[in-house]
Amino acid sequence: MKIAIGGIATESCTFSPLPTRLEDFRIVRQTDAQFAALYPFLADYPQVDFHGTITAKAMPGGPVEASAYATLKNRLLDGLRKLLPLDGVYLDMHGAMNAQGMDDAEGDLISAVRELVGRDCPIAASYDLHGNVSERIMRHLDIISGYRTAPHIDTVETRARTMALLLRCLREGTSPVKAFVPIPVGLPGEKTSTEWVPGDEIYAAIPGEIDGQRVWDATIQVGYVWADEPRMTACAIAIGSDESAIMRAANHLAQRFWDRRADFQFGVEALSIDDCIQRALAVEKGTALISDSGDNLTAGGPGDVTAFLERALALQPPDLVYAGISDAAAVRACLQAGLGGEVALPLGGKLDNRNSQPLPVRGEVEFIQADEANPQAVLRLGGVRVLLSARRTSFQRRQQFLDLGIIPERHAIIAVKIGYLVPELKAMATGGAYLALSPGAVNQDITALPFQRIQRPCYPFDADMQWTPDAQIM
Repeated sequence: MKIAIGGIATESCTFSPLPTRLEDFRIVRQTDAQFAALYPFLADYPQVDFHGTITAKAMPGGPVEASAYATLKNRLLDGLRKLLPLDGVYLDMHGAMNAQGMDDAEGDLISAVRELVGRDCPIAASYDLHGNVSERIMRHLDIISGYRTAPHIDTVETRARTMALLLRCLREGTSPVKAFVPIPVGLPGEKTSTEWVPGDEIYAAIPGEIDGQRVWDATIQVGYVWADEPRMTACAIAIGSDESAIMRAANHLAQRFWDRRADFQFGVEALSIDDCIQRALAVEKGTALISDSGDNLTAGGPGDVTAFLERALALQPPDLVYAGISDAAAVRACLQAGLGGEVALPLGGKLDNRNSQPLPVRGEVEFIQADEANPQAVLRLGGVRVLLSARRTSFQRRQQFLDLGIIPERHAIIAVKIGYLVPELKAMATGGAYLALSPGAVNQDITALPFQRIQRPCYPFDADMQWTPDAQIM
């Protein structure tokens, strides 16, 4: 069997003013060392001839520039074209990409792949559970399977499951029937994590709908709410050999999600910026961690909104590490001043000038990391240390702090531009965690954002709406 592997994966906040460019994508090819790390399970199938095209991944951001999307799409299609004829295609996707001037970028890409490889070549795609799925996507895919954890700790497992389903199609010479239920709910990931109720219970119900014969697989997509386009919605999907069984499974999962829609809440206390800092100051032991959620880079925030930092400087905490601000000009100024030098500069507010303006600061350069790809610095402003990076940088790992001379457990408060905590940050929060309801492109106040193009009615925008699931066979 000859199977091609590729994909374009990113999460696009349509409220962000910062476009995602071609250079923001990391492109992995089969000859790259990272390829084996993405797909270690390929070694389990020595009889299969796998061919990598390109797998392009970018951290969440604003809409992808039209030219960048066109370039990546053409590279992927060119790679597939050279491999024809193919027995199958596996697409490693995220599912919430928006390209400038285009709705449903994944639908456009997948339909182009289908046109190229033909109707008889099965196409499988793995999705982040924050992907938005359209009828167009469902029509052109034979298999779709999504993550079941948020924070995402089952990425490789999901890829492996999707590939196994594709190989099953080829072995059995058949494609599964697909049932699809769009659920008119749009909620942020910070409320729908699978680590607490009701997300944990809802996702725990998925395996019970799968019998391996009539129902091969089932998926619940929370969706990505900061995308103002018609396909923004949660959904339930089931695939298998028995039409009535997959319709029943998809409707069960959709009903379960819908019934709990009002129960989704933040997993930690969600407060104003000032209240979060005051609560953290009251912690007597351990490190308190605060999420600056409105400018969360892992959801598409630009990474230089200064609202949280401005309030922190006003409240003057004696020991707060802020991670961080993406500001190339500020990093250059720190490098020029040198270690121990003093700088006065306008900080942040350059990437996202819709939600903040540059903040004038004066401080001491406490640490420099003159990395050629992404130079960084630590700027001390009284009791507040700000981690600066030339490129958009999401601080999710302890090592990132250590690399900048910050030992997390030695500090009273750490504030990070993130939403729910990934495992390493959660481990650092020995004094508790709080979520700051801060402004930004990925503001948690969903109903206050300027949506114009989503399908209505939709919860929570239309809180009193009624709905009953009705699975479609695709």
